[in-house]
Amino acid sequence: MRFNRMLLSTTLVTVALVIQVSVLARLHLPGAVPDLVLLTVLGLALVYGHVGGALIGFGAGLLSDLAPPADHAAGRYALVLCVIGYLAGLAKPETGRLKSATGPMAVVVVAALGATLLYAGVGALVGDDAARHVGLPSLLFTAALYDLLLAPFVVPGVMALARRADNDPLAETGSGAKTSDVASGWLSSGTGLRIGKQRGGLRIRAARSRMARAGRIKGVKRL
Repeated sequence: MRFNRMLLSTTLVTVALVIQVSVLARLHLPGAVPDLVLLTVLGLALVYGHVGGALIGFGAGLLSDLAPPADHAAGRYALVLCVIGYLAGLAKPETGRLKSATGPMAVVVVAALGATLLYAGVGALVGDDAARHVGLPSLLFTAALYDLLLAPFVVPGVMALARRADNDPLAETGSGAKTSDVASGWLSSGTGLRIGKQRGGLRIRAARSRMARAGRIKGVKRL
């Protein structure tokens, strides 16, 4: 991974973890806790792909395992977010741009359910059956609900920051040219006007007027 990707990912994951531990975990909401770290990993994975998503997920999960008041074995949530980050990275659009919010929202719901199930499954393997006492169905429902409500405020911003930090000046120039072309295409399709031909026609008319003026001036001088 590039240095700017590592720096941005570390910063975003750290901020998300601090907010989750110091604010969201103290709200004492029924069921699960809104997983801001998971949403941050999803946003980065949708931009960086499956390899970057897996690496970021592992690092974010390991920080969550070590951050107080963690009461489970270290590496448990790192495994969960590593798998989730890898799978979410597979949903990265080929063009790098999302056409609608339906895809990311579906990824958020599946990731919330998958992370809860995988976390409970790994806990069952190591003898931690806390999910049974709390109620797995309620955990699944509240985890998906909370993350889905929080996703529109987190995932788009994380993706925008990741794209901006990952672009070089040449890429920004190219994207600006493409944006202007697309904007002109939208204007022409929406109004029925052909912008390119209009510009060419205006240039031809201006050249003709200049030639006419020059001819008039020459005629005056001859007289």
